Amino acid sequence: MRRDAAKSAPALIQLTAESADDAALDEIDAVASAAFDVPQFSAREELRRPWTRCWVAREERRALAFLIAWHVADELHVLNVATFPAARRRGLATALMRRSLEYAQEQRVRLVLLEVRRSNWAAIRLYRKLGFTAMGVRPRYYSDNDEDAVEMILTFDPATGAVQPGRDEIRIEV
Repeated sequence: MRRDAAKSAPALIQLTAESADDAALDEIDAVASAAFDVPQFSAREELRRPWTRCWVAREERRALAFLIAWHVADELHVLNVATFPAARRRGLATALMRRSLEYAQEQRVRLVLLEVRRSNWAAIRLYRKLGFTAMGVRPRYYSDNDEDAVEMILTFDPATGAVQPGRDEIRIEV
């Protein structure tokens, strides 16, 4: 057996304002700082909002990736998905996205929304694999380089909770 195969999969935990201590919040902020070119993010600030949902992928007592979303009414808006650069290509973002979609189904969420940089092809492919479609573009959305954001949506059937097939409203190159 390969040594890396013997490792267990990272644990996915949901954090709340009550369950997140200073060390956990610092770890999330460290992931954000490493993952984003221009981090404008504070886990403490986000978790103060009662509508914020946060999932963290942890391994060997440290955070490797996180997902922050807002659950408002019957919508879930994914704000940030971030992975330490050294931990990328291990399925952490996929696992976090799948967990957030399970949560959405459990909570009878009607739709899930997100924005992604037009140049982030890996993320766009992941979101498409999960059932998201492109519904619009926000021109010059990202202030660090004026890059466009692609708006993506995933809808659930209200009766069954199954992902409803959709189609792109705009053309994006991947």
